[in-house]
Amino acid sequence: MQPPLPIGTVVQNRYRLLKILGQGGFGRTYLAEDTGRFKERCALKEFIPVQTGAYTPEKSKELFQREAATLYQIQHPQIPQFRATIEQDGRLFLVQDYVEGKTYSTLLTERKSQGKRCSEAEVLQLLQQMLPVLDHIHAKGIIHRDISPDNIILRVSDRFPVLIDFGVVKELVTRFQSPQKIPTLTTVGKMGYAPPEQIQTGRAYPSSDLYALAVTCAVLLTGQDPQDLYDETSLSWTWYRWIPPVNPGLTAVLNRMLSYKPSDRYSDAREVAIALKSSYNNPAQSKIPPTQVQATPAPQYSQIQTVAVNRGGAIGAATAAPIAQSQYPSNQPNPVIPAATERSSWDNPMLVIFVGMFLAILAGVGSWAIVSTILNNPAQVKTILTPIPTPTVFDNPTDSTPTPTPIETPTPTPEPEPVTSEERLNLLPGDSLSTPGNLKANETANYIINGTKGQQLSASLEEEGVLITILGPKEEPVDDRSTRVTRWEGVLPDNGNYTIQLRTVRGVQEGAYRLNLRLTNPEPTPTPTETPTPTPTPTETPTPTPTPTPTPTLGENPFPGEEFKVAPPATNEYEEEPLDLPPGNASAQISGRTSQRRIKRYLVYAQAGQVLSARIQTGASAARLDIRHPNGQLVENASGLGEWEGKVDSSGEYKIDVTATEATNFTIEVNVRQ
Repeated sequence: MQPPLPIGTVVQNRYRLLKILGQGGFGRTYLAEDTGRFKERCALKEFIPVQTGAYTPEKSKELFQREAATLYQIQHPQIPQFRATIEQDGRLFLVQDYVEGKTYSTLLTERKSQGKRCSEAEVLQLLQQMLPVLDHIHAKGIIHRDISPDNIILRVSDRFPVLIDFGVVKELVTRFQSPQKIPTLTTVGKMGYAPPEQIQTGRAYPSSDLYALAVTCAVLLTGQDPQDLYDETSLSWTWYRWIPPVNPGLTAVLNRMLSYKPSDRYSDAREVAIALKSSYNNPAQSKIPPTQVQATPAPQYSQIQTVAVNRGGAIGAATAAPIAQSQYPSNQPNPVIPAATERSSWDNPMLVIFVGMFLAILAGVGSWAIVSTILNNPAQVKTILTPIPTPTVFDNPTDSTPTPTPIETPTPTPEPEPVTSEERLNLLPGDSLSTPGNLKANETANYIINGTKGQQLSASLEEEGVLITILGPKEEPVDDRSTRVTRWEGVLPDNGNYTIQLRTVRGVQEGAYRLNLRLTNPEPTPTPTETPTPTPTPTETPTPTPTPTPTPTLGENPFPGEEFKVAPPATNEYEEEPLDLPPGNASAQISGRTSQRRIKRYLVYAQAGQVLSARIQTGASAARLDIRHPNGQLVENASGLGEWEGKVDSSGEYKIDVTATEATNFTIEVNVRQ
């Protein structure tokens, strides 16, 4: 790993490093100030790829940009906004908002030092405020993978929890550092917090994040590590044994979130929120169950009071009370029953025995008489039993076996059948095409185009909620970055029909989209044997002597024995690079090199009505900007500039050419905003 950058270093002539916030497997996190935004503080996450094995620096950068594009989709007030990716001296950085506050791990440590822990109300509030955050990212098909007290910050400004350090980037680091493990599994997630399927198989689902959030709540409630709250023998969580009883509804919700199988947990964050609301609004569920009451020590009542207030059915418990109380010393005098003023006749034991025997004989005779009457009159049995089948369940709300009603046993709604639509598009080389549409969760839209090997295809979506998959002629993804993405650009590997497949993000019921396509032919590469060598023209050759030489006739070669060749006009080469900016307001800083013959060209997608701007930050003495429309024509008054800004009138991929009269290094800033 490279050493940290010195404090005070200015990255990309814009971000001044103030201090190191942390360091781990991802790399380092710096606190910086953005000199281009009134010294606003931000966090720079440095990613240092291991430049060995299957991942070259170029491949590492490519995958890093792709994963960063995933994070750009997240826009939630409780998640630091990812703003840009930058590169300097082989180092890759993510720029995101800085959150001032303490992690819940730090807060718990402070509480434990005072002999305290987080209260039930605090944990319930954290759970309720985190569920909308998870619902937001899961709707976009993004799993955090690393929820724990270390990755949740209590923001100072509004006292809201903020989710940081997405595991999708840490998974990327793991793949870079251990490329041989790519086909197997990843180690993203903290032991004790990550669910079994994530640790064992590397797979993660929305319920995996719910599992980790439940472990976080249990740790905050108990103040114990996850390993102490899990029983390896019974393979169950026993966190509730470490603390006094909490609301049974909260206990039930957390225990279901902690289920071993993902199918036994809640399916999404909204289902958890509904269960929480139901449990706290239902008074019956808010009562402490009998098992918890029995665990509470019994109060020190005297024997006289116990006998007086208990019902007949509780006599056994009352008589056992003195035995339990004798184990604890008491400073109070033993209660004494006052002596009776007169002796009752019931104090005579012989009288009591006689009365008891009489009652027993009377009961036996009465029972025999009743049984004999029933056996001798079978018709009366039918008469007595006739009313029993009459249903009385509706008159008795406490009946333990009520007759089911249609409301209690609803018929499950059948899942909608998958629907697939196909449309062939006539996309010719050099043309751009934009197609709007709308998709439901059970629908798939396939757009088919004809492509030729070597052609370049660009496909992108303007709206959120829908993802692209590019399938080749063999109906397989064309490469490892063409499955369920918002944007793809690459070279077609074969001749045939290509399918641009659109589906909604998991969890999204319906999504609108606008698909933008562009197909271009590869630029022809000149063959070295076809390059002619220039020779002096006859008119430019000086005569060695004053003796006049005969003027050659038209078509005659003035240099016998040599082939006459004409020098071709000089041509410029363009090195194109797409800038993958997220929808909405976004900016990026890019460094590169340009020259008179090899011009650096950046492709930036902008929607109609958006403002596109470009500015040269370094190399302005030699470099200039040319701005071109998607069709390649120069924008009016946008040639040979150091800075340009304007509102675009049509959607498409605009071209920003960085030109120079000599080889020049440069840095430019590109911005797209509403």
